[in-house]
Amino acid sequence: MKLKLLSLCVITIIASKASAQSDEAKKVKKTWDVSSEVGAIITSGNTKTTTLKGGIKAKHNLDNWHNEYKLSGIYKEDEIENSAGERVTERTNEKYSLSTQGNYKLTEDHSHLFIYGSYVSDYFGAYRNETVVSVGYGQRLFSNENMYLNAEVGPGVKRFEHQNDSSEIDENGNALAGTSESEVIGVGKLDFNWQLSENARFTQLVAVEYGESNTKTTSESALMTKINGSLQMKVAYNVIHNSDVSPEKDNTDTETSLTLVYSF
Repeated sequence: MKLKLLSLCVITIIASKASAQSDEAKKVKKTWDVSSEVGAIITSGNTKTTTLKGGIKAKHNLDNWHNEYKLSGIYKEDEIENSAGERVTERTNEKYSLSTQGNYKLTEDHSHLFIYGSYVSDYFGAYRNETVVSVGYGQRLFSNENMYLNAEVGPGVKRFEHQNDSSEIDENGNALAGTSESEVIGVGKLDFNWQLSENARFTQLVAVEYGESNTKTTSESALMTKINGSLQMKVAYNVIHNSDVSPEKDNTDTETSLTLVYSF
């Protein structure tokens, strides 16, 4: 619900204030790198819509471990005209995701072993929710003073729940609506980062979860420009493609967003 995402935005603000009070500790040794992302679109008049987007990303750097934590959400509602000719507000998108990854550093520069876990709750997506646990190996494939390319690959397990209105059936003709399935998957990820200038950075992330019943591919292309020392503007284009979905769902979901990112 909208309250969940508003709470997420409040958390990011509180976290930002708490970070500002710990500047002295950061000067000694900075082990945490945290950023919060907030965006909103509200229109009125002939068209009434509300879109809220928020997220928190934290990186924890230790001697042998480099850990990442991500929390994000998006909520959207539109005013539409129902069959009775009345204008009503209807929720049209609501999605929350949580992920954590622990990277154990190897002796080789920019190489690691990882363990990853994620949970996605999507009220309007191809699947109602998805849980993934995976392990594998990561390495930097290319780097110079302005850019780098990292890659990860490994096996995993995925559990997903079909939407309650899904019309899919299994090989025996049984309805899959509201049911859950599990399968072994292969995971792969490419992470490209290009520092275009002192104040601009481009990133491209592509991740694949390959399974017998479905292959999910996600992509984020983003351009971030620095406004001041801690505040950035981010323009992003996200794509999620599922190879196997119910007939009433689209295989591909896209999202274009403009948000503010505060780093501390």
